[in-house]
Parts: sequence; structure tokens; C-alpha cells
Amino acid sequence: MFGFEPTDEQKMLVGAIQKYAVKDMRGAAHDADESGAYPPEIIERGWELGVLQASIPEAYGGFGERSAVTGALAAEELAWGDLAGALAVMAPASFAVPTLVAGSEEQRKKWLPELVEGSWHACVAALDEPDFDFGPDRLQTIATRRNGGYRIEGVKSLVPFAETAEAFLVFARLDDRLQAFYVPRRAAGLTVGDRERFCGLGSLPTYRLILENVSVPAGDRLGGEEGFDPAPILASANTAAAALAVGLSRAAYEYALAYAKEREVFGLPIAQKQSIAFGLAEMAIEIEAIRLLVWEAAWLIDAGKDAAKAAYLALSGAADMAMMVTDRAVQYLGGHGYIREHPVERWMRNGRGIALFPGLAMV
Repeated sequence: MFGFEPTDEQKMLVGAIQKYAVKDMRGAAHDADESGAYPPEIIERGWELGVLQASIPEAYGGFGERSAVTGALAAEELAWGDLAGALAVMAPASFAVPTLVAGSEEQRKKWLPELVEGSWHACVAALDEPDFDFGPDRLQTIATRRNGGYRIEGVKSLVPFAETAEAFLVFARLDDRLQAFYVPRRAAGLTVGDRERFCGLGSLPTYRLILENVSVPAGDRLGGEEGFDPAPILASANTAAAALAVGLSRAAYEYALAYAKEREVFGLPIAQKQSIAFGLAEMAIEIEAIRLLVWEAAWLIDAGKDAAKAAYLALSGAADMAMMVTDRAVQYLGGHGYIREHPVERWMRNGRGIALFPGLAMV
């Protein structure tokens, strides 16, 4: 049976994130999107909430145990504050969670304490690729065995903070299997391309990585020489992206609802117009439905069960839901929805990319 009552610890964490989202993220989001840079001090304050640190056991520098459910709750609240800011705060988890879940004991001891014990700094995953038919099961980045180690060739995209990152967890195809490799920032043959420009995520710096004959020692393959099963990692990524979509959509719905209650036409709030009232209800229904799919996927991950299908369904539904909800929010604000001073247009631009975001965050 599923339970829907969060623990006391989860309530405390969600409450702390809500305060952070209201006080810090909401106030900074517009200017950060316009300027193209999120204030480092706000990212640091989000890091200090300890979302990732609470998922890492004490043996590896953290102070808790991994809980995908807790991670999903946290991701929703962070994205309610601002999606780009949420991805910035959560970026190190894209490196840490696969290491915790699939890394060898030596890899966990090497990478995790340094990552979680200090201040926020970028070690991130590189999963996405700039191909129109990109999919984790058909990567164009190829790893081959050579001289007792590996050589990697390919191009990755949507890699956050690549310009300053200390190391990357690069996903590549090895013998028709999805695998991952630790690659330091200054590895020979690794080049960080120009910053990418997208419809949304204006304040999250992402870059392409070009890997040309990059040499990787055998011990830097995630999981060691035997590698790892990618299914749990992909489920974690899909669940995280879906949780972020729920938070983003909830923000847009609440803003549109408040506006519809205040905006009067012919002497009545537009929220009392049947078409708008029904539309708002559909928005709320979709958000609640996708949240339950997210929770199911996260629960399956925590239970050690196969979460691949549930996580995929959650993300597929979340991508459509986010686009519908954010688009309607813009529509219900009328001309104001198209003005950049209102956040709904930014939420719509960000929501359009949900399907691209797995790999940017993990729970």
C-alpha cells in the first residue's frame, strides 16, 4: 500500500525549501533570466538546505540515506520557486546519485565526500546529445576499449556549469550498452564549447562538450570494469524531471488562479466564467495526477523495485501537462501573460523543455 503522509523530516525539509523559494528564488528569477546568470549566493543558500547531503550516507560525507520520495518532494518545491534555480541547486546530484547507486566502493570514497562536504561546486553528468532523435538507448557518443582503458568520442549538450565544472560523468555507448565514465575537466581531448542558448532556462549556463579521443582509465568506468545497469539511473533522472515539471506547473496554475479571481470583466471575476473555471479545474487535475505518478515512481525506486515504466510514464505525462498548464496560464492572463514582468511567460518557455531535462537532475 502507498502512504501519502510525509514524515516529520520530510515536512521540515519541504517547509525550509518553501521559505527559500519565496524569499530567495522568486525574487531573483526574473532578473536572473534577463541577465543570463543566477546569483551564486542564492545557489549556495539552496545547497545549504542539504537536499543532496541528506541523501548521502555518513560513510561518504553526507548525513542521511537516499530517498527518491524525499528528493521528488524537494524537486517540486524548488521548481515552484524557479526551474532554472532548481536545476542549478540540484546539478551536483546528477553526478552524485549515479555514483552512490552504481559506483564502486572506491569511486564512492573518491568522489562523494569532496562533493558533498563543502560548498556548492559543479561536478555534473553529461547525458544529452544535440541529435534530433536523441535517446539514452541510441547515444552517438561512443566508448571503445583501448590499451587497458577506454577512448571516448562524441558530443554532449545541455551540460550545466561545464565551463567551471571540476569533473563530468559522461554517458556513452559501449558495446551497445549505456555506460558512464568519470572525465576530469582538463582531460586531453575534452573541449567545452560555447554557451548554449535556448527558449527557456535563460539563467542556467549550459554548454556542449566535445570529446575527441579522450582517454579514460579502466578504473574510471562507473561501476568498475563490470559497468552498471543503467535502468535505475534513468528512472531516477526521469522521476526528477517529472517532479520539477509538477512544481513549475503548480506555480503557473496558482498564479493564473489568483489572477482570474481578481481580474474583472463586466463586473465579475473571470474565474466565474465557465470556460476559464473549467480550464483551471483541468489544470489542477493534471497536476495532481502527474504528482501521483511521480510519487509512485519514487516509491518504487526506494523499494528497490523496477521503476523504469512508472518513471517513463511520469515524465511523458509531465511534459504534456507542463505545456498545457503553462500555456493556459499565459492565455488566462490575456495580454498581461505576454509581458515579461509576469512570470507566466517564463514558466511557459521553461515548461516547453521538460522532455529534454532528464540527466540534468537526479533523485
